[in-house]
Order: sequence, then C-alpha cells, then structure tokens
Amino acid sequence: MTLPVLVIDGARFSDFDGFAREFSRLLRDYTWRGNLDAFNDLLRGGFGTPEGGWVPRWVNSDLSRTALGPTLFDEIVEIIREHGPGGRESEDGVVLELLSGRP
Repeated sequence: MTLPVLVIDGARFSDFDGFAREFSRLLRDYTWRGNLDAFNDLLRGGFGTPEGGWVPRWVNSDLSRTALGPTLFDEIVEIIREHGPGGRESEDGVVLELLSGRP
C-alpha cells in the first residue's frame, strides 16, 4: 500500500507562524492555527490529513531547524514521530521523512 505524501517545504517559511501557514496549506478544508496540541490531533488523520496513514515529507528541513530553532523543531519532529513506527500512537501510520534540501 502506498501512503499519501504531503510535502512541507522549509524554504516557504521563516518562523513558527509561517510553519503553521505552510502546514495548513496541505490540509483539506481545515486551517491549523499553530497550537501544538491541535497539531498532535491533526496527525491522527481527519481534519484535512489522510486517515489510515500518510507521509509528511519535510523538504529543506535544515532551513526549518534554523528558522524555528532547534528546540521547537525537535519538539515538532517528536510529535510527528509519536504517530509513526515505534511511537505511542503508531497505529496512526504517520511516517516522517526529513530531507535537507530539495529531493
């Protein structure tokens, strides 16, 4: 089974508000306003994200780490990984791909 891929582009934002806009751009009929608890809920599927598993492919993630700062970037990555293999909510089937630069 091929999972749907949603691409987050770190070159499209330079702060957390920009990340929220970039992530919201991926969602169907839903706008995420930057609350990390709500972000966690989005990763479960529904609210604009695919249900049954999906791949957030974060290109230019090295730029995001700089823009968001390493602490916030790592927190966001950890939230995403909790919904994938080995995470507490692995049944959500979210498989994060971090790519520094464009593929």
